[in-house]
Amino acid sequence: MTASMLLAMPALAWAQSADPKPWQLNMGRGVTTSSNHAYDAHMVALWVCVVIGIIVFGAMAYAMFKFRHSKGAVPAQFSHNTTAEIIWTVIPVLILVLMAWPATAKLIAMYDTRDSEMTVKVTGYQWMWKYEYLGENVAFTSRLDRESDRIRQSGEVPDLEKNPHYLLDVDNALVLPTDTKIRFVITADDVIHAWWVPALGWKQDAIPGIINEAWTDIKEPGIYRGQCAELCGKDHGFMPIVVKAVPKAEYQQWLASMKPAPAAEQAAPAAEAEAVPLEGEQPASDAAPTSETPAPSAQG
Repeated sequence: MTASMLLAMPALAWAQSADPKPWQLNMGRGVTTSSNHAYDAHMVALWVCVVIGIIVFGAMAYAMFKFRHSKGAVPAQFSHNTTAEIIWTVIPVLILVLMAWPATAKLIAMYDTRDSEMTVKVTGYQWMWKYEYLGENVAFTSRLDRESDRIRQSGEVPDLEKNPHYLLDVDNALVLPTDTKIRFVITADDVIHAWWVPALGWKQDAIPGIINEAWTDIKEPGIYRGQCAELCGKDHGFMPIVVKAVPKAEYQQWLASMKPAPAAEQAAPAAEAEAVPLEGEQPASDAAPTSETPAPSAQG
């Protein structure tokens, strides 16, 4: 490993992205408002802890070096110091209040599903997901893709280059528009599941008989992957989630292609099929004359 690669490792470790990367230490920022709220709250708490750690361990190191026994230091002889006790009680309380105020505001915003532009119902099954675009007459199931399923059942060792998303691909991805506030209603049909896509910044339990809510607004087009995050049975590890975020215009085209054809369009091909004469059958214009249309006379 070269020196330049070693120098580049810290940058790789702190790279902000939707999906985890090799050598990444910090959490990713994600691609939604909720994920950015979580990231900001995390970073505030992290730096507060860093400052506290520097002060506390710095004071300990200074005390151990400055007042060490080899220099003849004599231990202090006191049991209580009211001023010190007030200081080390009030300061932590103030720090907690200052941290709790923005965190609470962000938490409330993460659960505010008002003014959503569309709603998707997510239902967990053993072991797949069903997505329904409410009000659009579009619904489908999403399960582990066939290639991943073939590899896992055959015992074949997966190849990272040939199958970079082994166990994280599905047959039907959830397609969503970008820059749109999307409301999710999440439930389950059999056991408890949990719908989780890290790049969206939240996780929500899917519980039979209960409807949970969440929302998202994806800022960047792309493909974002997740998994069921609840132990839901023997195939729990084979229940991936794939979200495909596309621009609004592309989403509308996809949605139109998924909708069933209107009844009039479905009836037209059937009517045309009825009008086509069967083999050996005469067309209507060549049919034998009926009583209402007398045959031509044999006389001159």
